[in-house]
Amino acid sequence: MQILIDGTNSNTASLVASYAGEIIAEYSVDLMERQQSVKILTRSPGSPVSMAVPQVTARSRVWFNPDLYSRNYFVPGVIANIIMMVTLMLTALSIVREKEIGTMEQLMVTPVRPIELMLGKTLPFALVGLLDVVLVTAVALLVFHIPLHGSFLLLLFCAVLFLMTSLGAGLFLSTISQTQQQAMMGSFFFSTPAFMLSGFAFPIRNMPVVVQYLTYLNPIRYFIEIVRGIFLKGAGVGVLWPQMAAMAVYGITVLSLSAMRFQKKLD
Repeated sequence: MQILIDGTNSNTASLVASYAGEIIAEYSVDLMERQQSVKILTRSPGSPVSMAVPQVTARSRVWFNPDLYSRNYFVPGVIANIIMMVTLMLTALSIVREKEIGTMEQLMVTPVRPIELMLGKTLPFALVGLLDVVLVTAVALLVFHIPLHGSFLLLLFCAVLFLMTSLGAGLFLSTISQTQQQAMMGSFFFSTPAFMLSGFAFPIRNMPVVVQYLTYLNPIRYFIEIVRGIFLKGAGVGVLWPQMAAMAVYGITVLSLSAMRFQKKLD
């Protein structure tokens, strides 16, 4: 007999597992008593009775993280948080720094078009974000021995989708900030709620229902689901396409709106 328990809500899962274990133990005791009674009644006169009878035991097996190592759950999520923090803050600070030191006006009078300036400021940080994915993945595999059951190329492709959102958000912060301190505070106020509602530290299904619906507006939620799915479950495009589609929609929307506002500010 197999009992499958959804461990998303750890408290409920523990109660269900405890009740199931007690039911199996009671059934095992009843089965042993019946088999012992049958052996006593059917034994030959004067022959010894062997009291050894089969037992029903409960054996637990956890999917995707059988050893229950917390690092297997948390380390893949670090990839998403590092990419968001690095690319978001660096993109916002690099453009605001031009305003702060007074070189933005010099860039505006050059033949460089706004779209070229935007690409020049964002593409290097996109490469930095991809490099961070490679480094953190190498550390996860070599130092923490996290299993990577899925495709690393798929992980890089999904990271590109997520980078569109983080770079777009950094670009937007650069248009509303006048100093680097403002950009840093803006990055903090953006990244902290996104981190808390991403499911990295707290399961989303344990949150209030209203907050659960609010997490659908958080792009990092989808990326963390993808990273954990690739690392622990070996999931592919056939399973992760809803999250990939959501990140693509958010990324294109945020990056396009931020680019339009960036060009308007320069004009």
